[in-house]
Amino acid sequence: MDTDRMRVRSGRASPLPRLVTTASHGPMSDENTVTIVLADDHAVVRSGLRLVLDAEPGFEVVAEAGDVDSALRSVLGYKPSVLLLDLDMPGERSSLDAIPAVADVSSTTRVVVLTMHADPEFARQALRGGALGYVLKEAADSELVEAVRRVAAGETYLNPRLGAALATAPLTPSGTPDDLTEREVEVLRLIALGHTNTEIAGQLYLSVRTVESHRARIQQKLGRSSRAELVRYALEHGLVGER
Repeated sequence: MDTDRMRVRSGRASPLPRLVTTASHGPMSDENTVTIVLADDHAVVRSGLRLVLDAEPGFEVVAEAGDVDSALRSVLGYKPSVLLLDLDMPGERSSLDAIPAVADVSSTTRVVVLTMHADPEFARQALRGGALGYVLKEAADSELVEAVRRVAAGETYLNPRLGAALATAPLTPSGTPDDLTEREVEVLRLIALGHTNTEIAGQLYLSVRTVESHRARIQQKLGRSSRAELVRYALEHGLVGER
């Protein structure tokens, strides 16, 4: 006996399943998606950057902000993977002052600074405050996607020109800290500047395995395991700084 006859005999049609919908109070992204809050006080700039980022597979811009306070509120509300932060935005505090505050509102959010300031001092202050990426707007087309992806993975990214300036800064007069050898200091500085083990091996004419061994000893001596902790240590001890 088919369904139509059953409905006729019963005198009414069987009720259809009811669809239940829920309101969404924020974006629900795949756990592998890199979510981004985009903060710049110029709407035209935000629009252009959003086109670049949204076109990249695995990226999702979940919010935009036009001032520092709105950026922090968006970070609090969305807990994005990355905050892309312009250094020259209005607000009760400066963008540089806001960088350490990001960790207070979302411990999993990492900061990429996007700016016109090519002065290494600005980069040093941003990194010291906790940023992991520093990209110049003039190079955003070629560098932004890589910077966001690397920072989302917990690595650092510096504009190459600024990285070169920071790398040539002299060591502090106190010499090598915490019993690091000269070679370990060289490796640590390059780690802090965002270089991979393979890149470090190429620059220092070492094997990748030797670089990995140096890195393991550095982490053991300093009691720090993550790249972010090594970057912070290098900045605090003057191993990377302004020219």
